[in-house]
Amino acid sequence: MFYLEQHWKNKTALLQEAVTKLGSPLYCYDKEIITSKYHELKNAFSWPNIRIHYACKANNNLHILKHIHQLGGCIDAVSIFEVQIALRAGFDPEQVLFTPNGVSFEELKQGIELGVKVNVDNLSLLEQCGAAYASKIPICIRLNPHIAAGGNYHIQTGHIDSKFGISIHQLRHVIRIVNHYKLNVEGLHIHTGSEILDAEVFLRVAELLFECARDFPDLSYIDFGSGFKIPYHEHDTTTNIAELGLQLSNCFEKFCSSYGRKLTLCFEPGKFLLSESGILLVNAEVVKQTLSTVFVGVNSGQNHLIRPMFYDAYHHIVNLTNLSGRTRIYTVTGNICETDTFGWDRKLNEVHEGDLLGILNAGAYGFSMSNNYNSRPRPAEVLLDGNDSFRLIRRRESLDDLLNTIAQPCKSLIST
Repeated sequence: MFYLEQHWKNKTALLQEAVTKLGSPLYCYDKEIITSKYHELKNAFSWPNIRIHYACKANNNLHILKHIHQLGGCIDAVSIFEVQIALRAGFDPEQVLFTPNGVSFEELKQGIELGVKVNVDNLSLLEQCGAAYASKIPICIRLNPHIAAGGNYHIQTGHIDSKFGISIHQLRHVIRIVNHYKLNVEGLHIHTGSEILDAEVFLRVAELLFECARDFPDLSYIDFGSGFKIPYHEHDTTTNIAELGLQLSNCFEKFCSSYGRKLTLCFEPGKFLLSESGILLVNAEVVKQTLSTVFVGVNSGQNHLIRPMFYDAYHHIVNLTNLSGRTRIYTVTGNICETDTFGWDRKLNEVHEGDLLGILNAGAYGFSMSNNYNSRPRPAEVLLDGNDSFRLIRRRESLDDLLNTIAQPCKSLIST
């Protein structure tokens, strides 16, 4: 049995209690899994100076961020609003790396004024930083290595056609800008994509970064992004974090020795820390037999978890009401007026209307990518603490929430 399925089956009573009290759909996150994944990554590296910047776009709930802060983590933010949320969660500005993409200089300036570290990913912003601040602020530079790595094309960010980063082939231009404005470059950053299996990808990126780093004599850190592959299926191959930690620590130590200074090694995990910790609880509303398929229609949809439709992502599904019954084949669909499928032809313990189903690996890019399509409110979120307690960390939206931002009607300015 898939170990994540067994994990949630062991917590069935607690999950059912949460749904009884708060209703469904309901996002539940297990605090223990987040803690375990954080320490797994941290302990994989023998290099003493390692910093984990949680990619909070994966899940920006303030309570999740506070827990990451308590663990000793930092934050990777990609919008000024994520920066502000991180600061409200208790992170010091120097613990936040702000890596926006396709934004105005005004947004970048807001981050600078808040005191966070800024990561510049295009030549125009680099020049504007130089003209406005020269050496007064430290900056990081995001490079594009032209390495296509990861799963779905939408989550590959380091290839030649990607909008992210400054091409390594434009390094001479970067250096001219840096020297002209006497920019204080404290970090270099690369992120190639998501769901990367092969440690060799990170090692190839490391060699590129080390070569580039020699043109920047005052670095204090190098950021390798993230992209670790996690398990979705029972027999999924995943990134060997222990092996990666060993190999990358060794080559980083050699580089630092030749560079003449011990730098900080940074990573930006999002899905790795949060995905396995989350489950989306839904109720089966309809069991519908057609000429070719048995559909289970649930009280959620792509508005709450878009990854299956957007990325063709697999999310394991389990019937938490019927843990040991006979299995049948179902296609699990949502209640949105679109093709809206959580899983095709899934083997589930027999499902009846009213049963509670759990959709696994929903901790990352679930709620944070949710929306109000079809005017449906977003679900509540709870944080599980051990096997016997949970607490509400975001209430369920209401119709009033959907209407609160609508401008009120005003009197006509045209006289009749």
